[in-house]
Amino acid sequence: MRSSRQRYAAFRAALRRGALAPPAGVPARADRSTPGSRDSSPAGNRPPGAHRARAGGWPLLRGYVAFLRPFAGGLALVFALALTVAGMSLVLPRVTMHVIDHVIPGRDAGALHRIGAALLAWIVLQQSIDLIRNLRVGRLNARVMMRLRQRLFYHLLRLPLRDLAELKTGGVAARLSGDVDQVANMMHAGVLTPGVALAKIAATLGILVWINWQMALAAALALPPMVLLNLVSIRRIRPIYRSVHQDRTEISARVVETFGGVRVVRAFRQERAEARRFATAHHTLARKQLLARDYECVVGSLWGLLLPACGLLVVWLGGSLVIAGGATLGGIMAFQMYLMMLLMPVSTVVQSYGEVQQALAALERVFDLLNRPADKPDRPAARDLPPARGRSRAANAPVRAIVDELEFDGVSFGYDPAAPVLQEISLRVPGGSTVALVGPSGAGKTTLTNLVARFHDPDVGVIRLNGVDLRDIRLADYRALLGVVQQDVFLFDGTIAENIAYARPRASAAQIMAAAQRANAMEFIERLEGGMQAVVGERGVRLSGGQAQRISIARALLADPQILILDEATSNLDSASEQLIQEALRELCADRTTFVIAHRLSTVMDADLIVVLEGGRVVEFGAPGELLTRDGRYREMLERQMRGGRANDRAVNWV
Repeated sequence: MRSSRQRYAAFRAALRRGALAPPAGVPARADRSTPGSRDSSPAGNRPPGAHRARAGGWPLLRGYVAFLRPFAGGLALVFALALTVAGMSLVLPRVTMHVIDHVIPGRDAGALHRIGAALLAWIVLQQSIDLIRNLRVGRLNARVMMRLRQRLFYHLLRLPLRDLAELKTGGVAARLSGDVDQVANMMHAGVLTPGVALAKIAATLGILVWINWQMALAAALALPPMVLLNLVSIRRIRPIYRSVHQDRTEISARVVETFGGVRVVRAFRQERAEARRFATAHHTLARKQLLARDYECVVGSLWGLLLPACGLLVVWLGGSLVIAGGATLGGIMAFQMYLMMLLMPVSTVVQSYGEVQQALAALERVFDLLNRPADKPDRPAARDLPPARGRSRAANAPVRAIVDELEFDGVSFGYDPAAPVLQEISLRVPGGSTVALVGPSGAGKTTLTNLVARFHDPDVGVIRLNGVDLRDIRLADYRALLGVVQQDVFLFDGTIAENIAYARPRASAAQIMAAAQRANAMEFIERLEGGMQAVVGERGVRLSGGQAQRISIARALLADPQILILDEATSNLDSASEQLIQEALRELCADRTTFVIAHRLSTVMDADLIVVLEGGRVVEFGAPGELLTRDGRYREMLERQMRGGRANDRAVNWV
């Protein structure tokens, strides 16, 4: 691992070469394909990155303007208030000029008091309007950020799994927080601020020429150095802050990943290595921030030199004109005040250019996600759930079941088109039956259940529900039939009751308790402080593996699905806990179509149909008793287990 000094040296070299991300709003980003999380469309596989064509600045701005259309009234009001405040600020120097040139020389105390009182009231009115503007801007920004963040969050939930895997957890958080904040700031930095500043510049320049064209011409000489100074600042500092933003995203992702796998870190004694990696990354980040700070200090010093120099120029040249009779003392003072009013908007416009570029980069990242198609959108002619067709079902299938039959017809699928995981799978699963999937690791068992859940669609072939292609059924309606209990249990950081009721948030306390009772979870829940209201911690960290698994099974029981997927649902239970839950699983599976991935014979022997997968193909299937009469792979596995051949089991790795 490179030290922070080496990483920082490489960064400085790239900065000198101009090899960092471009300042335009469309930074390049390589497309990556992540095996294991692939998006499949009904028509086939979409090429990686096909939806990520880069858009230029204007298309992005047009999209942003369209997004802001519902806020047009609020924007117009804020802009009008800002113009009003800017116009009112131009009055004070002009009145000051009149007071110095006419009122004071005329020794008119009454006029001076009236003008002073009027100016005080004018300033109070100006600040009141500016306060209203600031309050309106804050509320408008909050509404824009809330709408954009909600829209992006909902869209992220519906993205293909492969796209989400590209982003990682830290990347998702960065898009939802920092990027959205920058996009919302673009309304202020890219629309309101430069618009008002340009109007103020035009008005101020006109007044300066009217006061004295010679001094206006001299003051104009200060504008090019100021613009150049700001452009150099943008060119030098913005790339550093872009790199800082990227480093923060990567550090956040690594922190989330480290603490998500903290057990692995501790098991392999990598605490010092992770701490060193974290310190190195932050040390590099601090060096970059200090470099940006150094540049800002230099720019600030130059500003500190330029502004007094402009004031000195006005006094010097203006004093010469007063002596020569070409100007008045009040004109010089007013000119100096207007000059400061001119320089600051010029700086604002140039600075807003850099902020707009930074916001455009964030805008591109946000719109890149919003423009990606959702995972498996419904076909135009998508239909309701098909009714049962009256085919023969398993003896325990209920009359109410919509699932009459699930059929796999020549199904092939691979996360990588060059390496198919499933090949030519053809099966018919009667409604209400329990199907046990067995085979070595990598045989395709979990992938098959992922196709059943429509997390992916087949590359070749069709999966039918009651004779209808799953892709012709509305996805939300089909998913309403599903329940999943995975080997890697995921619990949210909430109470036990909230986790059980996740699929049915409106379930009553009695229904939640009944589901926990059927999952044999009440015996440990009652021992916890708080009972059902006990907080499980992030990912259920406060529960044992068996306890978390029983909560997951209770969640599935409460959801009452018609198609159930048990992905090694008892793998985290000891023998005693498994015996407690087997009866609940039998009850759970009795009236629904169930796909079971398990390595314990107690689950497999209860199945109506056993499917043996190997190398992505079905090598054997049938009822348990039927398979025992054959001299096949299932019988071979069973005999190994009965002989207690653990070494052979580990070698073959049957699960």
